Amino acid sequence: MGMKIMTGGFLTTVQDLGRIGYQETGMAVSGVMDQHSAKIANILVGNDCGEAVLEVTMMGPSIQFTEDNVIAVTGADLGFAINKQPAAMYRALSVHAGDILEFKALKTGLRAYIAFAGGLDIPVVMGSRSTNLKSKVGGFQGRKLEAGDEIGFRAPVRVMDYMERRVAETEIMPTKEIEVRVIMGPQDDCFTEKGKETFLNSEYAFTSELDRMGCRLEGEVIEHVDGGDIISDGITFGAVQVPSHGKPIIMMADHQTTGGYTKIACVITVDLPKVAQAKPGVKLRFKAVSIEEAQELLHEENVRLASLRDSIEKEKNEETIRFKDAGALGSAAPEVQAAAKAALTAAFRENALSPAGDYIYWVPAGTFRIRVGEEEFTVELEKETFGLR
Repeated sequence: MGMKIMTGGFLTTVQDLGRIGYQETGMAVSGVMDQHSAKIANILVGNDCGEAVLEVTMMGPSIQFTEDNVIAVTGADLGFAINKQPAAMYRALSVHAGDILEFKALKTGLRAYIAFAGGLDIPVVMGSRSTNLKSKVGGFQGRKLEAGDEIGFRAPVRVMDYMERRVAETEIMPTKEIEVRVIMGPQDDCFTEKGKETFLNSEYAFTSELDRMGCRLEGEVIEHVDGGDIISDGITFGAVQVPSHGKPIIMMADHQTTGGYTKIACVITVDLPKVAQAKPGVKLRFKAVSIEEAQELLHEENVRLASLRDSIEKEKNEETIRFKDAGALGSAAPEVQAAAKAALTAAFRENALSPAGDYIYWVPAGTFRIRVGEEEFTVELEKETFGLR
């Protein structure tokens, strides 16, 4: 089958990158609140970045696996454990039928993400598996997960290649104060110069009024030219609305499709995860950047994610071989070195000692003799090569 929900936690839903292209019909985009963490989790288990995950808010669920698979947990530290033993985040882990996953306590951040190799067996509705709670559309029956729910895996695996390399750097969750970069507009002309200065130079705090639709902030009043009401127009994830009372509201993943309040700015894509992971009381300062800066920052993030996937999955030959002592091979002709490294790589990949065309055999642990043509070399490899122990 896949897994059975024993307890649903505070708010656990199925989410992917959202239901794109339907706002004109009144359907919200929805999707994960912290795209960065969700994408990392999917990369670690070999999925496309847009595969559906479980988004876990504040207090996590208890899940019993009924089928083997590989999972990864990223985002907030909610005390992730398997069979009551603390488990590593930001790393691919094998789970087996009968194992129980749970979260013990909220430590840092607000939302964790669980990715499952091969994806979840959830219907696609309007191009997405995301849960829209308000419309009761998508995800698991259009609602949060509850005790007794069962979800299957589409293409589970028992183990994956390069498990030792399926690890990412742990992201730092906001705890006290964050800087959030914004692009000013589209209605920044509805605010006085004093109001815009207040917005960019004041400290705000997240209140307890935060959910998947939006986050209300407490702080200095932002002055309008002539009130905060406008003819309703489109809203996007990260839009900063300022009603007539002058207190900003950041619109989040389940935001309505249109709104009738002035929008002074919009949070740039790469900083939305900071907002999604901030708990009540966390301080916030806004900083204006250009569209070009925002685009460059997003490009840099996409490059980092692509590099993470490449570091895990891309077949490597000579780059993967790391010598502790190359001996005479270090001064051999480049084509001989390349042939030796390729042969060593093939030997490890295929768990074979005699790849075609070359002869390799172990001496002590970590030391090998390899013949390339008429030449024989003795080399010692670094322990980390292919997880050698």
